[in-house]
Parts: sequence; structure tokens; C-alpha cells
Amino acid sequence: MEKEQNSKTEENISNKTKSSESSENNKELKEKETKPSPEDKIKELEEKLTRTLAEMENQRRRFEKEKDDAFEYGGFSFARESLNLIDNFDRAKQSLENDEKIKGSDVLKKTLEHLDVVKKDLISIFKKNNIEEVAAVDKKLDPNLHQAMMEIEDNNKEPGTIVQEIQKGFKMKDRLLRPSLVAVSKKTEKNVEKKEEKTKK
Repeated sequence: MEKEQNSKTEENISNKTKSSESSENNKELKEKETKPSPEDKIKELEEKLTRTLAEMENQRRRFEKEKDDAFEYGGFSFARESLNLIDNFDRAKQSLENDEKIKGSDVLKKTLEHLDVVKKDLISIFKKNNIEEVAAVDKKLDPNLHQAMMEIEDNNKEPGTIVQEIQKGFKMKDRLLRPSLVAVSKKTEKNVEKKEEKTKK
């Protein structure tokens, strides 16, 4: 009896030691599986380095573009504000021409001539700094350059053609400083009705 009990306890002990050994082996295997190999670590570091270099290159390009834009369009807001000078010259000229007291006098002619000279000089300075007028009259309405303020009935021109410029537009290189305020042509109501009647028939 004692011998049987002893053999059973020995078996239990050997089983326990085996199971503990196998669990330790399993732990070691799992650790080996989860632990990245040196090759994997190198690959991961290479990927991180590649991403970092790409980000740095993108940032460098962005800074270059911002620097170029600042150089090219640094005076953009100043140029836009300066356009008021041209508008004021036109208004001054118009008010002098409409003044009944000096209409037709030599003083008016000389004053208008001087205003024209100053305005031409100002436009010349603008051109040297790549500020150009936007072409408007007789052109097709372009929403990127023109802003339609009203429609004028005109059967001689295609609908959507600019027939009058209310305020000059300007652009600096390829950027719009301000759009031209314009009036565009449209067909008269009678013509539109006649066309609709013809299409119905």
C-alpha cells in the first residue's frame, strides 16, 4: 500500500514538474514570437527615417513656396489700396467737368491735362510692378475677372457680353486685385418672347 501511494505521489510530482517545464517553454516561445528580431527593428527604423525625411522635404518645399509668394506678392494689399487713387482721379476729373462755373475755361483744360499726366504716371508705376488693368468692354463675362452689376438690353451683342465698365478691375501678375464692375448685354423682352413662340410652334 505504501509503495503504491509513494509511486502515485512520485507520478504526481513528475507530472507537475513536466507541466511547469512545458509552461516555461511556452512562455519562452511566446516571448521569442513577440520580441522583434534585429532585422525587423532595422526595417521599422528605416521606415520611420524615410517618413521623417519625406516630411522634412514637404516642409522645405512649403517654406520655399511661402518665401516665393512673399517676394512675388508682398505688396499685394498695398497695391489693392492704391487702386483708390486711380478711382479718385477719375472722380475728380468728372466733378470738374460737371462744374458749371469753370466749364469750357482754360483753367479747366489745364487742370484736366495735369490730372491725366499724374494718372498716366501712376498707371505706368503700376505696370512696372506687374499691376495690369483687366480687359472688360466687348469681352464675354468671366466670373473670375468681372462682376456683373446690371444688365442692359442690346440686340446687337450676344447675351453676356460686357457693354459698359462701371469700375476698372486690376490684377497683379496672375492674382486678381479687384474684379471689374460691369454691365452685361441681354436680349430685349420682345425678342425673347418671339423666340419662345417660334419654338412652341
